[in-house]
Amino acid sequence: MFVETDRAEVRGRWLRQQLSDNYLVAPLAGDASFRRYFRVKHAEKDYVLMDAPPPHEDVSLFLAVRDWFERAGLRVSALYGKDIEQGFLLLEDFGDMTWSSYYAAGKAPGPLFDDALRQLQLLQASQPGLVLPQFDVARMQRECDLYLDWYLPHVAGVVPTDVQRLAFHQSLRDTLSAIASLPQVPVHLDYHSRNLMLPGGKLPLGQIDYQDAVRGPVTYDLASLLYDCYQDYPETERFACSAHFFESLPAVHSGAFSDVDEWHRLLRLTALQRHIKAIGIFGRLAHRDGKSQFLDEIPLTRKHLHEEMQVLGMKESAFPLLYIEPVNR
Repeated sequence: MFVETDRAEVRGRWLRQQLSDNYLVAPLAGDASFRRYFRVKHAEKDYVLMDAPPPHEDVSLFLAVRDWFERAGLRVSALYGKDIEQGFLLLEDFGDMTWSSYYAAGKAPGPLFDDALRQLQLLQASQPGLVLPQFDVARMQRECDLYLDWYLPHVAGVVPTDVQRLAFHQSLRDTLSAIASLPQVPVHLDYHSRNLMLPGGKLPLGQIDYQDAVRGPVTYDLASLLYDCYQDYPETERFACSAHFFESLPAVHSGAFSDVDEWHRLLRLTALQRHIKAIGIFGRLAHRDGKSQFLDEIPLTRKHLHEEMQVLGMKESAFPLLYIEPVNR
């Protein structure tokens, strides 16, 4: 059993081995996992300590992806210390400014989009050097099931019947198959405003939370960025970025699309699958992991989901479970 007091003692011993006794530790915001993060101050330098307790987490995959991203030219945190067996990493501190906080302060996101697209091009052109999981129909189906298993019963108060579950799967079958058939590239998988930092308040954007990288649709990371669960950008801006990225695609990928309009339609189809997954994850975080603040992210994500469905001609009558409202809390 995981006991936080025991973990704190182990964490403290490891930090003393790395930095001696003259350090200060303060908790940082966590993410949607068992990982915890701490800011460590030592000798006028700030570090970030990742605490990824085994057996829940495995830092070796994070390290493998970090090394790959660094080789590809993406901005990642420098590594100052590691203990794979105990689940500790001592990393460069990017500071507190995320894309999300930068945008919330009223600053224009144009330069951020430019850099995010540039780094995404580097990622898609890179050679990972490790075997990546495949983002296939089976995986997408499991992700969509999070909506059935966590959002509907725990947030909307509806337990779907076996018949409803089967109809849900059948209604999404063509959508998931279309996404899976797109050109395949390396994918960050969580390329959005809370995982892109401005180290020291400056570009290039720093990448975080990339350990779940997969091989998947060429549209996926851009859909995550432009149709972010946490942001509501004007559609004109989204389309402009989408078209710019499409124009820069290598012919081997762009040739799979008849024109930019088809590309953008399939980008929005990809975003739709991600929204269904995210709503389920927010419900799970709230009701399994006690992170009730994630319930606040559901309304905007549902808004995005229904916008995609309207644009894509997916009628409510064919997808009734996707329109069930959350109960008041």
